[in-house]
Amino acid sequence: MEPLQPHVHLPDRSAAAEAADLIARFGDHAGAEAAARADASRERGNVIHFCRWRQIGRMIALLAAGPDAATLH
Repeated sequence: MEPLQPHVHLPDRSAAAEAADLIARFGDHAGAEAAARADASRERGNVIHFCRWRQIGRMIALLAAGPDAATLH
């Protein structure tokens, strides 16, 4: 039995663009930057942006895992 592939939900195209921008700007630290932005949103009480940055962080982690972690169709 093959292990389950991780599911990452991105609400819209701009979230994927933001993930790509963070990767381009911060490289290996892009996930940490997304987490920092999520934490800042949570501290401001902005639940919607907190969830959005968490989703973007998950997408960055999935992309960083390489092609072997990609979903098979």
